Amino acid sequence: MLRSMFSAISGLRAHQTKMDVTGNNIANVNTVGYKASQTVFQDALSQVIRAGGAPAADRGGTNPAQVGLGVKVAAITTNWTQGATQSTGRSTDFMIEGDGFFVTRAGTEQLYTRAGSFDFDGAGKLVTPDGSVLQGWMADASGVINPNGPIGDLSVPYGQIMDPVATTAGSVTGNLPAAAATGDALQTGVTMYDSQGVAQKVFYNFTKDAAANTWLLDVVHADGAALVTGEIVEFDAAGALITPVAPGTIAPFTPPAATYPSWPGPVTIDVSALTQFGGANTITAPEQDGYALGSLQSFQLGNDGTIMGVYSNGLRQPLGQLALASFNNPGGLEKAGSSSFRVGDNSGVAMVGQAGVGGRGVLNSGALEMSNVDLAEEFTGLIVAQRGFQANSRVITSSDEILQDLVNLKR
Repeated sequence: MLRSMFSAISGLRAHQTKMDVTGNNIANVNTVGYKASQTVFQDALSQVIRAGGAPAADRGGTNPAQVGLGVKVAAITTNWTQGATQSTGRSTDFMIEGDGFFVTRAGTEQLYTRAGSFDFDGAGKLVTPDGSVLQGWMADASGVINPNGPIGDLSVPYGQIMDPVATTAGSVTGNLPAAAATGDALQTGVTMYDSQGVAQKVFYNFTKDAAANTWLLDVVHADGAALVTGEIVEFDAAGALITPVAPGTIAPFTPPAATYPSWPGPVTIDVSALTQFGGANTITAPEQDGYALGSLQSFQLGNDGTIMGVYSNGLRQPLGQLALASFNNPGGLEKAGSSSFRVGDNSGVAMVGQAGVGGRGVLNSGALEMSNVDLAEEFTGLIVAQRGFQANSRVITSSDEILQDLVNLKR
C-alpha cells in the first residue's frame, strides 16, 4: 500500500509541475518573443518482484515481474517554432524571421533574446524595456562596418551633423538624338556643392556640330561663368561613344579660385553612358559626389541588420549593424528573466555574426514576433493535468481506505 501511495504522490508532484508550466504558458500568451514550454514525463525506477529467465532446453523463458515506483519530470522542453508577426510601425521594433537571437548587454553579462522591442535611452543607445543594451557593430565616420570585429553597444545618434563635401565628380547619361540638325542645342543641369556646402548650380549644354555624329559640350555655371568650353563628344556610326576615349571622362575642370574660393576642384565629368540613337532626347545628370551640411533625421533597418541613416541633405549612410547569435542547441539555454537567455552548459557557445548568414534568420523592421503559445493546446493540457492530478489523488484515497480496512481486521 505504501508503495502505491508514494507512486501517487510522485504523480501529484509531476502533474503539479505540468500545471505550473501550462499556467506560465498561458500567462505569457501575449509576451513578445515568448516560446512555449512543454512538460515531459518518464517513469521512475522499478522494483523487480521476480527476475526474468532465459529459455532452456526443457522449459521456456520467463519475463521479469516489475512494479514501478512512480513518475518524474524528465524535461521541460521549449518550442522554438516561429511566432506570429505583429506589425507595429515603430522603427525600433525588430523581428527575427528564422533562427537566431538578438545580443544584449546587461551590466557585464551578455544575454540573448527573441524579443525585439527596443527604444532609445538618454545616451541614444538602443535598449530593451529592462535597460539591456542592444549589441552590434558601429560604422566608422565614412559608413564602413566591420562585422568581423568585436561587438559593442549600438546607438543611433539623432541630430548628428555630417560635414559638407565639395563636388569632385559628376556624370551625364542618356541619349542624344541622332536626327538633330547642326546647331541644335540641348541642356540638362545638376546642383553641385563647394567645400562649405554652398549649392553651385551647373548646366551641361550640348550643341550639334557640323561634323557627323559629333557634339560640343559646354559646362556653364548658373551665374554665367564658363567652366568647360567646346569639349568634343563623338559617336561612331552605331551610336556608341568614341570620344572621349575610355574611361569616357572629359578633361577635369577647376573652378576659378577668384570666383569660387571654397570650391577647389578639380571636377571630373563622366560621359561614358551617353549614346546617340534615333529617338528623343533623354540626357540627364543623375549624380555628383558632393553634398551640403546635413543632420541625421531617421533610420531604416535592412534585412541583414544594417541600420541605414537618412540625413537632411539626402545622403544615406550606414550607422551600424545588429548582431545575431545562434546556438547548436538553443534548448540548452538558461532563462534569465525579462525574456532573455544566458549560455547554458549544454547550449554550445554563441556563434555571433550577421543576419542571414550561417543559418541565422533575417530581420524585419516595424514588426514584432509574438508568443507561439497555442491556447487550444494549453487548455487541453490543463484538462489533462487536472485529470492526472485527480486520478493520482484517488489512488492515495483508495490506499488509505485499504490501510484502514487492515487496521480494522484486529477488531
